[in-house]
Amino acid sequence: QVQLVESGGGLVQAGGSLRLSCVASGRTFSTYAMAWFRQGPGNDRDFVAGFTWSGGRTQYADSVKGRFTISGENAKNTVYLQMNSLKPEDTAVYYCAATKAMTTTSYRSWYDYWGQGTQVTVSS
Repeated sequence: QVQLVESGGGLVQAGGSLRLSCVASGRTFSTYAMAWFRQGPGNDRDFVAGFTWSGGRTQYADSVKGRFTISGENAKNTVYLQMNSLKPEDTAVYYCAATKAMTTTSYRSWYDYWGQGTQVTVSS
């Protein structure tokens, strides 16, 4: 079992930055692939970025490429999402997810564990 706790959300103006953190506890964290998803008002929960500990491979949704960066710090069992050049359309609840698989995909069903989410609001 893995428990995921997100933090770092908040209110920011368009063009600003935020860094989200996802701290994991429970079973061996480094064997899981990790991802961030987001769900805006009235929208589905969509893939944002993925990260694998093995080789540090990353994957991004087209909408955030060049603006967001996902990374991990194994010693702290933490995965980060650095978000720059934020836009109002980035407003959403951001969720951390973990999969027992060694790769990430954009499919929600791929992931076994989810955090409770952290709200990000970008004002225009």
